[in-house]
Amino acid sequence: MSEDIKKIRKKIDSLDEEIISLLNQRAQEAVNISKEKEKNEPIDNFYNPEREAKVLRRIKELNKGPLSNENIVKLYREIMSSCLSLEAPLKVSYLGPKGTYTQQATQNHFGKSVLSIPHVSVDEVFSSVEKRDSHYGVVPVENSTQGIVSSTLDMFMKSSLKISGEIEISIHHNILSSSEKLNNIKKLYAHPQSFSQCKEWIEKNMPECEKINSSSNAEAALIASKEEKTAAIASEAASEIYKLNIISKNIEDNLNNSTRFLVIGDRDTEPSGNDKTSIIVSTKNNSGALYGLLEPLSKHNVSMTRIESRPSKHNNWEYIFYLDLDGHIKDKSLQKANDAIKEEASLYRFLGSYPAAHRK
Repeated sequence: MSEDIKKIRKKIDSLDEEIISLLNQRAQEAVNISKEKEKNEPIDNFYNPEREAKVLRRIKELNKGPLSNENIVKLYREIMSSCLSLEAPLKVSYLGPKGTYTQQATQNHFGKSVLSIPHVSVDEVFSSVEKRDSHYGVVPVENSTQGIVSSTLDMFMKSSLKISGEIEISIHHNILSSSEKLNNIKKLYAHPQSFSQCKEWIEKNMPECEKINSSSNAEAALIASKEEKTAAIASEAASEIYKLNIISKNIEDNLNNSTRFLVIGDRDTEPSGNDKTSIIVSTKNNSGALYGLLEPLSKHNVSMTRIESRPSKHNNWEYIFYLDLDGHIKDKSLQKANDAIKEEASLYRFLGSYPAAHRK
């Protein structure tokens, strides 16, 4: 071994000592914050969405490389998650079972030091947070190729919970099986959306294979782990959980396939500096009514990033609209537009202002 390599390794060892010391100092300060907060009132939820969003943005600004912003953010997510676990265990429900993309989104957002709890339906995730069995929940809301997740939007009409954050992850589908060769597979399990997202690849590579729907890709992986000559479309994480071989990677037809998830909770979130606001509105079935409802956005220079309509389920041909708006409800321009929409709407519900999803 050359003397130069020895010197570099000695420098790395020294840096590791500094890093360990600084990490523990940071963790101690997190504990100190929890003690200060508890002087006012006993609390069991120290998670602060807007504070975390600000920290991660600042970390990216400070990063000069060679580590990428994506890798730096991943590291700091886990650092913050570990520090948060010292203050009080954070419980987060998600749409399960283990190995779903929703679990991946949960870990990406909260880190791996939280207690994550799988549930079999979106309704159960909402119910868990409403009953305070969990502090937060994570549910899918839309896919870039398949569109909106109706069950999630419909729950906001029944629930008083609010949106505390959003998460976006790239979705990469894989063929998983206990077999090692694709031509051994006779049955393929997957969620219907995944079959749709991988249609061209399946037709080209597995045209004779029997396609069977499952409630989730994680369930498909579980089945594939128990049956011979069977495969599943699922994530790499599912291959590790269910001990399956990855026969083919990234089989989605659209390589830009991504899914957006919402973090739901029972708290309002303060401005973070880069926020979104979501509301539910409805209007009378009159000519020009929708234009009148949305006109305040243009008047006050507020950008609408999404509008989705759903049947109201109360009266025939009556619809409710889900709007995503740029900005926080405490921003003056958005506040003025929102007040005007309230006056015009026959139904109005504020779903929350929250930090916009981290982007690479």
